[in-house]
Amino acid sequence: MTRWNGACSVSGLVLSASLFAFAAPIAAQDFPSPFVQTIAAEASEDATIAAFYAENAYRTLWTGEGAQDVQRRSALLAALSGAAAHGLPVARYDVAELTAQLRAAQTEGDRARAEVALTRAYLAYARDIKSGATDPKRVDPGIVREIARPDPAMLLAQMQTRNPAEVMHSLLPTSPRYAQLMRAKLSLEAQIAEGGWGPAVKAKALAPGQSGDSVVALRDRLGAMGYLGRSATKTYDAALQAAVQRFQLDHGLPATGSADERTLAAINVAPHERLKSVVVAMERVRWMHDTPLGDRHIWVNLPDFTAKIVDHGKVTFETRSVIGKDVAAQHTPEFSDMMAHMVINPSWGVPRSIIVNEYLPLLQRNPNAVSHLQVIDGRGRVVPRGSVNFAGYSARTFPFGLRQPPSDGNALGKVKFMFPNVHNIYLHDTPAKNLFSHDVRAYSHGCIRLADPFDFAYALLALQSEDPQAEFTRHLNTGNETTVKLEQKVPVHLVYFTAWPGEKGQMTYRADVYGRDAKLFQALEAAGVVLPAVQG
Repeated sequence: MTRWNGACSVSGLVLSASLFAFAAPIAAQDFPSPFVQTIAAEASEDATIAAFYAENAYRTLWTGEGAQDVQRRSALLAALSGAAAHGLPVARYDVAELTAQLRAAQTEGDRARAEVALTRAYLAYARDIKSGATDPKRVDPGIVREIARPDPAMLLAQMQTRNPAEVMHSLLPTSPRYAQLMRAKLSLEAQIAEGGWGPAVKAKALAPGQSGDSVVALRDRLGAMGYLGRSATKTYDAALQAAVQRFQLDHGLPATGSADERTLAAINVAPHERLKSVVVAMERVRWMHDTPLGDRHIWVNLPDFTAKIVDHGKVTFETRSVIGKDVAAQHTPEFSDMMAHMVINPSWGVPRSIIVNEYLPLLQRNPNAVSHLQVIDGRGRVVPRGSVNFAGYSARTFPFGLRQPPSDGNALGKVKFMFPNVHNIYLHDTPAKNLFSHDVRAYSHGCIRLADPFDFAYALLALQSEDPQAEFTRHLNTGNETTVKLEQKVPVHLVYFTAWPGEKGQMTYRADVYGRDAKLFQALEAAGVVLPAVQG
């Protein structure tokens, strides 16, 4: 038996090569059989790991004394030591536990177990940091985003053949927003460690001109959040009003400058709760790590109730949106796809769920109900209502469809924007313009309604038409349903971020309208993510 000697330095993130008394990696036949046997046994539950070691004659990847093993080991332990900063479940790849296991190893079997433990930690960390620590489809049925998981065999091959530090760095999300979220996480953690943002504001509402203890609490809390400079005022003055307005803008509230009930509720949210939103946002960015945004793309952030066109990282068009109702069956899903065309003067083919759940009962009571809709057969032909015995069918057996032809009152308005998908979700106009005056706009059956659909169409057509407005208007004025293809398809990303860096880098927050973030944070906690203790 060979006893391992040497020091292990976690703070320096380097395990001394002298920790291991074995020689540098050598051929399997030169290894004492206990090492090979233990590697084979430890790796037997993971076909990829087992195949990797078998195909490489059981050479070490991490635990040899050679320079390459030392570099790999150092790079891995350095990355794992920073896992908490990413809001990852560090218990999956506990660097302290791994280091202790390496230190305590005395036999060839001990070293083999440490070798496989390091490999498992590497693959787990690589998977989590590159594509998320949770499975979105298990979090909420409305999160239907496809996740590109890294190939573990490729990860092992890269670590074996490339510069280890470069391999570990390549796993990190490249989005600038991710770096901003990470900074926000560290800032919030520091704030929590210092005691939070101070006492909550105990008032139902406050307005300019008022004074008193509640105004002082409002002043101090906004100052701690960074919205107000040093101030000793006890009066709700102009500076405090401006600070409230800035806060309202960053939180999707009407920027009145008066602290109404909704504003104070948002101001009183504890930094620990904001930290949860940031950690969840980081996980969502990791889910999209390998999803190309596109030089030009459409970004629909559901809790923000906006749709944006982004060109080379800059927002070039923005409009208000209406999203699905906060009813489970009508939540707008999260996914990415490619917008291929728009339909001007669209007809509305009523979704099957709406037909059988909402309209069929009406038609069974009165065959002339919803008279603006045509009854159509399976071949798209209009069927006279008088020939249909609506009462003779159930939701399961009803064989007809319903369609609303192009009109001023069409549910889709005058234009819809299509990115064909199995969820039957698209962006469209609406005759219900009054809904856009509301702050919280969750009213649809799942599709996205736009406040400025014509301008949105002009912006899309600008890349392929010298006069996009004239082209659009020409089709519109015919009154006929017309499909206009986009010469360059545009990626569409339906996302759900309640915490997101603003255009100037400041953090902005929105309400968790569907409760998805709460579910996602629960999943992260179940996976092992731990946040600092709750503060005010």
